[in-house]
Amino acid sequence: MHFPRSSGILLHPTSLPGPYGSGDFGAAAYHFVDWLALSGQTLWQILPLGGLGPGNSPYMSSSAFAGNPLLIDLDEVAARGWLLAGDLKPSEAFETHRVAYGEVTRFRMEKLRMAANRFFAGPESYFEEYLAFCDAEKDWLDDYAFFMALADKFSWQCWYAWPEAIAKRHAAALDEMQKQLLNEISFWKFCQWCFFRQWHRLKNYANLKGVRIIGDIPIFIACQSAEVWANQRLFELGEDLRPAVVAGVPPDYFSATGQRWGNPLYRWDEHEQDGYQWWIMRLRKKFELVDIVRIDHFRGFAGYWEIPAAEQTAINGHWMPGPGERLFNAIQNALGKMPIIAEDLGVITPDVNALLNQFEFPGMRVLQFAFGGNNVNPYLPHNLERNCVVYVGTHDNDTTVGWFESAPQHVREHVRKYLRTEGAEINWDLIHAASLSVADQAIYAMQDVLGLGSEHRMNLPGKSEGYWEWRFSWDQVDSRYADRLREISILHGRNAAVTG
Repeated sequence: MHFPRSSGILLHPTSLPGPYGSGDFGAAAYHFVDWLALSGQTLWQILPLGGLGPGNSPYMSSSAFAGNPLLIDLDEVAARGWLLAGDLKPSEAFETHRVAYGEVTRFRMEKLRMAANRFFAGPESYFEEYLAFCDAEKDWLDDYAFFMALADKFSWQCWYAWPEAIAKRHAAALDEMQKQLLNEISFWKFCQWCFFRQWHRLKNYANLKGVRIIGDIPIFIACQSAEVWANQRLFELGEDLRPAVVAGVPPDYFSATGQRWGNPLYRWDEHEQDGYQWWIMRLRKKFELVDIVRIDHFRGFAGYWEIPAAEQTAINGHWMPGPGERLFNAIQNALGKMPIIAEDLGVITPDVNALLNQFEFPGMRVLQFAFGGNNVNPYLPHNLERNCVVYVGTHDNDTTVGWFESAPQHVREHVRKYLRTEGAEINWDLIHAASLSVADQAIYAMQDVLGLGSEHRMNLPGKSEGYWEWRFSWDQVDSRYADRLREISILHGRNAAVTG
């Protein structure tokens, strides 16, 4: 599938400015959309919108369908009368350039509970809208809200450590717990109603401005999630309900011991017997939220790295066959041809390329991986093909300034010769190279537009603490950046706005 020639910015909403400790769907998000349009950018790529998991990673969410309550715009909630002006006095602990998740979570969740209490105790002017949402999303919302209520009751232990009757979903035990937790279940549904209502409004605004949203789907989901608890037969779990084998990748560029992610793996035979209905629902719901979907770790559909759960690293795993074309044929038959970007980084084998080619999914090319070798490196700009998405760097890479400063001498020399630069503005050199390339889409991390160093890196694979926290402030955004991006986009034919 060829996308229109275009470019955009990689920025997760948590990185936006705002008064309550982290970015959200409030005024700064609309201002960012305006800035994108002014900059001639027609794409906004975000990370998964679900709740955060261990280490505050958005790739280990408690649900494959629910949104992160921390992204809810509290000012909009207050405008509806569910919070008062005095409720929203920001904490002095909030920082401008990083998300202090502990303090932010306590503050925001406390305010959402206050808002929910006022909503359910107040007039019924919005109640029909809320009930309609609950009915429309019941296929996933009921399990999610119940799961979150149970997780809170059982002190956020992993669900397999809950009382056996609850963990194994005995009907009588579940019925009794639902009665006990009715108010808590309603709270989590209220949060999702607020999230989805606000996100759809923001997305519609972006589309009207000619900006399309690229969303992200992790191939695997967290064990501590509503979907694993509610659909245990679809996952490789042992008799004790714990994952028997877990996901990860073998040793690679990022880690000499590989990455042991710890997600439970799928029982693909069960998914196939069910006609891949869970995956079809997952993609259908995702396309209600975004315009284009990037599937993380796409190579896992061809073959995935299976690690015994007892192993502490990913070294002693082995490759297992994925569902391949059977899954995507089922999805395509149900949903039609979809705008999907395949994250095809890492160990890519012929079967992965065959799957990409069969369904014409564009892959990814990262310029930070292009230099230091010979002229046949597939990531070098002259080797790119149209049907791909070129990145200067992804959320897993260092910032371009940090990467260049720490790169070996031979890599820096290759960069200087190839780009004919001394590297004083290496971030703009690579942005220019990405934009000039033949790739249909070019994506630049916001840190690279701002010319920031390694301390502003979003994530470092294999490190469980201290990342996903980066934020920017508007005083960092020089007015010339928008002009510069727009000029590059016009020169390279990437400025044709596409409404969606």
